[in-house]
Amino acid sequence: MLWGQSAKLHPYDSAEVLPISDQQVSDRHFEVVVVGGGPAGYAAALYGASAGLNIALVEHNKLGGTCLNVGCIPAKELLETASVFRTVQHAEQFGVNVQPLGIEWAKTLGRKQGIVDQLVGGLAGLLKRRKVTVFDGTGRLVGGGSPPHAVAISGGESGNVELTADNVILAAGSLTKSLDGFPIDGEKIVTSDELLSIPELPSSAIVIGGGAIGCEFASMMSDLGTSVTILEYMPKILPGCDLDVTKVVERSFKRRDIEIKTGVAVTGQETGPDGVTVFFGDGESLTADTVVMSVGRRPASDTLGLESTDVTVDQRGFIEVDQNCRTRQVNVWATGDVINTAQLAHIGFAEGMLAITDILGEAAVPIEYDKVPWCIYCHPEVAFAGHSEESAKEAGFDVVVSKHRFAGNGRAMIVGETDGLVKIIAEKRADGTGGRILGVHMVGPWVTEQLGQGYLAVNWEATVDEVAQFIQPHPTMSELFGESVLALTGRSLHG
Repeated sequence: MLWGQSAKLHPYDSAEVLPISDQQVSDRHFEVVVVGGGPAGYAAALYGASAGLNIALVEHNKLGGTCLNVGCIPAKELLETASVFRTVQHAEQFGVNVQPLGIEWAKTLGRKQGIVDQLVGGLAGLLKRRKVTVFDGTGRLVGGGSPPHAVAISGGESGNVELTADNVILAAGSLTKSLDGFPIDGEKIVTSDELLSIPELPSSAIVIGGGAIGCEFASMMSDLGTSVTILEYMPKILPGCDLDVTKVVERSFKRRDIEIKTGVAVTGQETGPDGVTVFFGDGESLTADTVVMSVGRRPASDTLGLESTDVTVDQRGFIEVDQNCRTRQVNVWATGDVINTAQLAHIGFAEGMLAITDILGEAAVPIEYDKVPWCIYCHPEVAFAGHSEESAKEAGFDVVVSKHRFAGNGRAMIVGETDGLVKIIAEKRADGTGGRILGVHMVGPWVTEQLGQGYLAVNWEATVDEVAQFIQPHPTMSELFGESVLALTGRSLHG
């Protein structure tokens, strides 16, 4: 989902939350049943259990969901492998000679899987310590009406079980998508699920989709020696990012011989013994060993048995919720990738906790989706929160902008990573200086670890003058954020 979109909200005046039942809890009745063990689901389970709720968690595959098993964690591990390879490749700049240079892909995959397994095991142990009852199988909501609700479980090691619950949280997650005419065979045409465990890296690859996932995979494969082409339907890659940020990534990709074709529609493919030929644009075609589909994910709402319930689903399969993640069925919430919000693990965490807060009858603070943090782990990294310059102007703000580049930052020079910039968008005051900070956008080394103070500034609606008073440690890359803010006060140091 592009920046600025958020959940479709509905006036659920009748969807009041009924109180938690005082009835005796049995081994088949729970105060909350969570369907889905990904970030949104297990966050709800852990958070609710820490508040004393008796909770069941239903998962049909592996605890941790997409993020932990075939998403965030394994993808970032492979990107870190690419980073180490890239660093060693340029070690001579530091006076370090490393020969010969190579990669043992099987060892890389083993390390990746070891990290995943350790985290999955840790999550299972944490759920057990919090006394969350975990059921293995596919959970379906049975019928509409008032609580207690029934959740039927089938197809897993727990057998056919029916639970009852005072409250249900639907967090079934999402599934990979492909274009028509591109059958996923796991070898020549793959999605993120298959690419993260591919037996060997292809010598050439076409990545269809230039969003965050597509750019991460393109960056990783290119750094490890694959010849990569990105095909993107939109006018630019990373469609939701600030234009200045996108330009930095595009320049870096082109220097590394990643070919980028934007504004092109993919029309079909032909698979042969020499690879896959992809047809696009006005009669153009390219052939590569592997095609990587990165065209987004679809909600897995069709597994939840919602047809006979009061839960409503939009035309794309997203469960419709209000600002507190309530569905149209009383005491049923939906969170994570199954609703139309940003498909980010940390958003799922927040939505899971929001639902539990609402269940407890506490004051739930709705998520401001236009101010959430975004991180993209390609090289160079991208991180942002709040308005881009373009979206701020479209929203009617008179803005002033400050940009500072890592090329002049001492720490960036020391580590040999000087590509990138920090850009601050602020409301423009009458004297031309900056007022309230509307957006912080970063591209460059380790910016995913630097966004924190920018995210807080945007969400606390801090002004330029307030933030400029805080001291940045030296030498650090975070100094660039301080310099960029300081410049908006009308005075500056190095910029």
